[in-house]
Amino acid sequence: MIELSEARARVLSSLPLLGLETVSIADASGRVTATHVIARMSNPPADVSAMDGYAVRAADALAGSVLRVVAEAPAGHPTSTKVGPGECVRLFTGSVIPSGADAVLIQENVSREENSITVNAEPRSGAFIRPQGQDFAKGQVVVPAGRRMTARDVGVAAAANVPWVTVRRRPRVAIVSTGDEIALPGEPVPPGGIIGSVAPMLAALLREAGAEPVMIPPARDTVEDIRRATQGLESHDLVLTVGGASVGAYDLVKDALGQSGLNVDFWKIAMRPGKPLMFGRLRGTPVIGLPGNPVAAFVCSVVFALPALRSMSGQSVIEELPHKARLAIDLDANDSRFDHLRATLSRDEEGVLWATPFAKQDSGMLAPLAACDALVLRPAHAPAANRGEVCDIIRFGRMSD
Repeated sequence: MIELSEARARVLSSLPLLGLETVSIADASGRVTATHVIARMSNPPADVSAMDGYAVRAADALAGSVLRVVAEAPAGHPTSTKVGPGECVRLFTGSVIPSGADAVLIQENVSREENSITVNAEPRSGAFIRPQGQDFAKGQVVVPAGRRMTARDVGVAAAANVPWVTVRRRPRVAIVSTGDEIALPGEPVPPGGIIGSVAPMLAALLREAGAEPVMIPPARDTVEDIRRATQGLESHDLVLTVGGASVGAYDLVKDALGQSGLNVDFWKIAMRPGKPLMFGRLRGTPVIGLPGNPVAAFVCSVVFALPALRSMSGQSVIEELPHKARLAIDLDANDSRFDHLRATLSRDEEGVLWATPFAKQDSGMLAPLAACDALVLRPAHAPAANRGEVCDIIRFGRMSD
């Protein structure tokens, strides 16, 4: 067995970058930017009013002063009238500040009679003016390359007058389940059979990560059927096999793909769940052989497949600092395998985050996986930990921060 960190490094090394395509800003959410998104205009594009009121010269707008209204400039209709001594221009939120003015006197601080106003509270110079480029300037990077765009990124890019974005192509990932016992959801279950839950679960995980999953019909436990199911997968960017990677008489994936040209990099890692994990390349296409147990397959996908997708999409794969929580129970010393314990999270009255690992961590139990909020990380040979000690966790994002 090799260590988890070494296995991750091998998977992430020399993965190819995905190709480029151009999408409209309306379709950019969830896509990874391949180049910087540059503002084509400043925001705001001119000095504008932050409130309804009057454009004034602050030196004239003394308490009790009377100013003459010489023009009105609604948003989208700037005026060419210059504000001179003793004058003002009626403005609304978003109106362009006319020349000569250096402050906005909000309407709550004036009394108006016909074409004149009386100043009730003096504004300072610059009051209630949003200067040109306050948000961002023309030519500024508003969304960096290598970011998976969110709705917020779409908003700032649209405000920057960017109609098209260059992004990485979505990664296509093939998922191949193996095993005579596998039946698809809704199919008749044969004697001794089980429902193949792993492929739909992984497809959902990959789709959430921005990939295009392709579920291949399950392969039976013969070398010939596994080879048939994996033919032509070189057109995909990543292949995930499920099951058949251990050491049993019917664990045939390694041998079957070997006959098709698989070059195995490593097989078996010091990780729990997920010891029988395989990685190699099938005629250049990276292949991750996942364990058949559902929880092990899911955890291995979080630890290996998702970072691989990030790397191929041009995103940073520098290990992020784990989230922190306090253990709600005592834990025994760990053995030689890096452990990932399913756990729930809760906060106490002081806002401290607590992690409670489930008592049973069997890798075939999906209900605790669905119910958990995080994985508690226990490095190999970690000493016993007491309740209240700080631990590292991987959060799944269901519980609010």
